[in-house]
Amino acid sequence: MTHILCKTTDIEDPGSKSFEVKIHRKTQAIFVVHKEGEFFAYYNKCPHTGASLEWQEDQFLDLDKALIQCTTHDALFMIDTGECIAGPCVGDLLQTLALTIKDDEIHLNI
Repeated sequence: MTHILCKTTDIEDPGSKSFEVKIHRKTQAIFVVHKEGEFFAYYNKCPHTGASLEWQEDQFLDLDKALIQCTTHDALFMIDTGECIAGPCVGDLLQTLALTIKDDEIHLNI
């Protein structure tokens, strides 16, 4: 089963966007990051505290737009892997979600 999240052009490169989707009958907060033409999706949940990551709506990246940043304790995560490289949860991973791009649309595969 897939959900169409948005058009590929709806997310700047680099940039990010949040979504609420039903996954296994439960509404989940997720986000998608667009970087260098690729798209990566994660649950919007820090592995350290379970808190939402964004500091403003759709703002998941640090000021340089090079890393995902958790607003609670400034943990930093690699965009392509979700691995925490700085902060209280170093080595932990954001939970990934599978995407496909079809006809310039971002599809979430669940």
